[in-house]
Amino acid sequence: MTTVARVTTTTSSVRLHTPFVTALRRTETTDTVVATITDSDGRTGWGEAPQVWQVTGESLASATACIEQMLAPAVTGHRLDDRSDLAAAAAVVQRSVARNFGAKAAVDAALHDLVAQAEGTSVAALLATRPDGIREVLTTDVTLSAGAADALAATARARVSDGFRTLKMKVGTDASTDVQRVAAVRDAVGPDVGIRLDANQGWTREEAVQVIRALEVADLGVEFVEQPVVADDVEGLAWVRERVGLPVMADESCYGPYDLERIIRLGAADLVNVKLAKCGSLTVGRDMLRRAHDVGLRTIVGSMMESHVGVGAAAALVAAEPTTEVSDLDAAWWSVTSPVVGGIAYSGNQIRVPMTGGLGISGFVHHD
Repeated sequence: MTTVARVTTTTSSVRLHTPFVTALRRTETTDTVVATITDSDGRTGWGEAPQVWQVTGESLASATACIEQMLAPAVTGHRLDDRSDLAAAAAVVQRSVARNFGAKAAVDAALHDLVAQAEGTSVAALLATRPDGIREVLTTDVTLSAGAADALAATARARVSDGFRTLKMKVGTDASTDVQRVAAVRDAVGPDVGIRLDANQGWTREEAVQVIRALEVADLGVEFVEQPVVADDVEGLAWVRERVGLPVMADESCYGPYDLERIIRLGAADLVNVKLAKCGSLTVGRDMLRRAHDVGLRTIVGSMMESHVGVGAAAALVAAEPTTEVSDLDAAWWSVTSPVVGGIAYSGNQIRVPMTGGLGISGFVHHD
């Protein structure tokens, strides 16, 4: 019988090659808690909880405390012989504490990683309905941090040279110049590169409608606008959507199934962004994607600023459950280095997802 033997947490801080700037925050590092779970057969599973004060409210200290004091005792000793045991252990994680979705996601991913390793397969294979539909290579966008028009244009050209074909612009820091900055990026990259916008809750309802309508008049080829208003104003999200033509995406307004159902009921969005650090579980994330597809909502999978560990788990979800949009999984690309050996690998705008050995991680990178 295989059981959970030990749960360990390690704080990780990885430097970014470029500062990451949004309407909510600026950071020069990816700061996370890496959870490792060792089973009684000696295998190690991996997961990650990001520190995102301004979005989830979780910190390194809170994620560590949640995992060590609540989730680790809850799963230690739990059987992990097969997928039914995995489902039971994952359910224990979800009901052990309220919220703390990043911490839950870390332990949940590590449990999935262990069972996939035991089966000699990938985490994507555990999640997929049709094994022949699993994708080994995914396409991601890349984010352009909030900034001045000329700097954004230069960065956009550089990212296209790096191989990216879809750019996600951070707006919402200054409604009076947002359209000008989008126009500068469009002029810089030409008509064939996708541009999507993320306001990160930076506009009022009225500002959102004003800016989006101006974008429509300017005909800048914007794919969609993500989270134009504050997260808890779902009615405001619906209000904006009713008054504009560009598709509206819910991100911070959509954590788990309850939020998704509210968005569906209010007609608040055309798309939803599913993130493990918001929903706390690979299977919950998968089920949210399926529910959204069933009602005609477009979908994307994203992440917080996470390393190859957390982004690897999200990539496994996309590999198993196709979304309608290009993924938003560039977070680990920003890192100067990975904290772990193995896992996902970037090549331009493509991410290669391990097809055996769970998440494909073999250990921490050790620096002399």
